[in-house]
Amino acid sequence: MSGIATGAGILIAAQLGPGLVTIPWLRRTAMPRLHGLGRPNHVALTFDDGPDPRSAPRFLDLLARRGVRATFFLLGTHVRANADLVVEMAALGHELAVHGWDHGCLAVKRPLVLDEQILRAKDTIENVTQASVRHYRPPYGWLTGEGVLAARRHGLRTVLWTAWGRDWSATSTPASIVARVESGMLPGATVLLHDTDRTSAPGSWRHTLAATERLLDRWDAESLQVGPLAEHGRVA
Repeated sequence: MSGIATGAGILIAAQLGPGLVTIPWLRRTAMPRLHGLGRPNHVALTFDDGPDPRSAPRFLDLLARRGVRATFFLLGTHVRANADLVVEMAALGHELAVHGWDHGCLAVKRPLVLDEQILRAKDTIENVTQASVRHYRPPYGWLTGEGVLAARRHGLRTVLWTAWGRDWSATSTPASIVARVESGMLPGATVLLHDTDRTSAPGSWRHTLAATERLLDRWDAESLQVGPLAEHGRVA
């Protein structure tokens, strides 16, 4: 029985152990690429949980006006229903990436389901846009052994984030989002925001939209380049 228990423990550790990288300081120290660190003078601007036709056009308008492109991590289940929006995002030069098929936490996914869902989301985005997808970010930033292997198997690089705005919170404001992002910034940071309130507090995207413009102002003043992960580079 002890051997069975030991084997079960190893399997559990292999599956749930990667979740430790949700701890920012550990991720930053041990896995800087997963932490989203790239070229020191570049900020990778990323948005999660779309596509959402109610809010995404406002973000697209802002980014177009500022001449900035970003990476949008999409939920596959919403892509085909909003195909025109997804095509527009790609046509504007934004990078589209996989956030999963749905927003379920990887830790509670049944065996083999996750692999199929990641591939289905990737294929759906690529079929709609006719462009390749290169990046993956799991919902909640929670990794599992199966998730790491599935993403790699399907040619996706997993990236979490360096700084976030906690913009999904009901108590967030444009000022709090900016302050939170700034507190986590490092040279070559990847910034996580949300262009929808689909899995956030109702209306929270409006605060994110205002905060995004303020952040772009700050980064302009600091002579930082802002763009998608595809142009972010990677640390050694």
